[in-house]
Amino acid sequence: MSTPDQPVVVGIDGSDSSIAAASWAAAEADRRHAPLHVVIINDDPARADYAEKAVQKAAAKCRANRPNLAVTAEVATGHPVEVLLRQSAKAQLVVLGARGHGGFTDALLGGVSVGVATHASCPVVIVRKGIPTTVGPVVAGVDDSPCSQEALRFAFAAAARLGADLVAMQAWHEEGLLAVPLTPADREQVEREIAQSLGKQTAALREEFPKVGVREVVQRGHPVAALTDAARDACVYAG
Repeated sequence: MSTPDQPVVVGIDGSDSSIAAASWAAAEADRRHAPLHVVIINDDPARADYAEKAVQKAAAKCRANRPNLAVTAEVATGHPVEVLLRQSAKAQLVVLGARGHGGFTDALLGGVSVGVATHASCPVVIVRKGIPTTVGPVVAGVDDSPCSQEALRFAFAAAARLGADLVAMQAWHEEGLLAVPLTPADREQVEREIAQSLGKQTAALREEFPKVGVREVVQRGHPVAALTDAARDACVYAG
């Protein structure tokens, strides 16, 4: 359980994508009444000056847009995933850009974001390239697993803070390339069972967050494609 004094941590690399992530992180920290910690990871002494300027520039931008937000900045050394995982143990949220194209191309963002999201001690938000949308629903991809329940809880809380609706979505498809296609009757039965399971997964959270409008969606298709499409116009995706 996170506490308000735990920071929102954002990892940057100086790229436009990471600066967008820092801006999103600042807004989220403000909503949570939490401090923001901006960190860049550098192991090359020749790039020390660039790293310091990049992290201070990002922190200054966050302060300028939100003068009441407490912002700290750090140049850390070590492996990016390891550093961010350590920081996640003391954070309530870690935020990263989806792809890095700055002075530390691929040193922090991109593939590293997957490693952090997989092993972090707190929720991780990956801000996609471009300007994050502030409209649209929060979309949660669920699969009836314990991790999925944690993601669903995060999505409900995010929707409540943002005043947004929530789309709880479970995608399914026949397993394996050689799987025999289901008959229409069997397909309907599978979708009814998934819909019932989805309803059970959201029931307690609906009661806990009564002001969040919820739409449950069961969709046949590959989960990656279905959830990516559903999240295209979302303000937050959790999964």
